[in-house]
Amino acid sequence: MRILISNDDGYLAPGINALAEALAPIADIVVVAPDSNRSGASNSLSLDRPLSVQRAANGFYFVNGTPTDCVHVALTGMLDYRPDLVVSGINNGPNMGDDTLYSGTVAAATEGYLFGIPAIAFSQGAYGWEHIEDAARHARDIIQRYYEALPAPYLLNVNIPNRPYEQLTTPVATRLGRRHQAEPVIRARDPRGREIFWIGPPGATKDAGEGTDFHACAQGLTSITPLQIDLTHKTQRDALAKALA
Repeated sequence: MRILISNDDGYLAPGINALAEALAPIADIVVVAPDSNRSGASNSLSLDRPLSVQRAANGFYFVNGTPTDCVHVALTGMLDYRPDLVVSGINNGPNMGDDTLYSGTVAAATEGYLFGIPAIAFSQGAYGWEHIEDAARHARDIIQRYYEALPAPYLLNVNIPNRPYEQLTTPVATRLGRRHQAEPVIRARDPRGREIFWIGPPGATKDAGEGTDFHACAQGLTSITPLQIDLTHKTQRDALAKALA
């Protein structure tokens, strides 16, 4: 198996290093990741400047762009082959519910999926990198057990609890939960007295019922949510068609 690995925390992040180390024994891997933390970059492409690709001492490639840039450059210009799987992560903290729309981790996997390649985004359920090697080992298990279980291509969003490997049980299939609207921005002043704004924290969970990724994470379970890209609101489209008739 040939696996392309990326993330949004940057090529030096413990999560991507642990994931690469765990997957190297089972696959030919190549790592193409941002040169720095690009959390919240979503599916953005850098169209206003050229991108550079450099190789680190450990063999990882790093790009001065977004997670989507990294996968896009790898698939359309860098690699002379088509990977069997695109893997993103392991992210420092969860990506659940509405957060998946903003997540650079999910975006990197999404770019692979848009090229018709099976793709999986991995995140930890809590921040801090605790038990990251265990999460990486669990991620390897998931790939080995379920890589061929779904019709390709597919896009999976996985959240793994920060627990020892022995406590990580069989994953559960989930749907995305929902959050309340985000908290207000935080006003501040820069050293020159100019007003600045920090993006506020995400909203509290709104739909965390049984079957959601939020619920599984709260129960200490690994959550796997299959995602799709079609954003068409089919019911409203039918209503719109009637209104336009």
